[in-house]
Amino acid sequence: MGRLFVVSLEGKIYSCRHCRTHLALCEDIVSRSFHCRHGKAYLFKKVVNVFSGECEDRSMMTGLHTVADIFCVGCGSIVGWKYETAHDETQKYKEGKSVLERVKVLGPDGNDYWVSHEAQVGSSDADDA
Repeated sequence: MGRLFVVSLEGKIYSCRHCRTHLALCEDIVSRSFHCRHGKAYLFKKVVNVFSGECEDRSMMTGLHTVADIFCVGCGSIVGWKYETAHDETQKYKEGKSVLERVKVLGPDGNDYWVSHEAQVGSSDADDA
């Protein structure tokens, strides 16, 4: 196995809640209106220090999407998913972007985000982007 190269970010950073590996910058958030089965999730135009799992088609609140789960390179924890293909023309803006689940990352202030009792159970996706 090769040597692990980890990108260090400067500024307001979202990081893995398990190992604190840097994942994204606050300035790269596209939308805070996403939801997953564990609660809130944010759509980012760029994330680092992740690797993708297998692509699969998922039926979400906004239609059918081809997505791949993304994992932290530091500890292997699943931290969200990446949109590979949006099958609905109105959802094409999501392609190539990634969603980080708030319960799985630390915010820029280093705080955990805990699951609320209002968390949705079922398919993940945005309410409005």
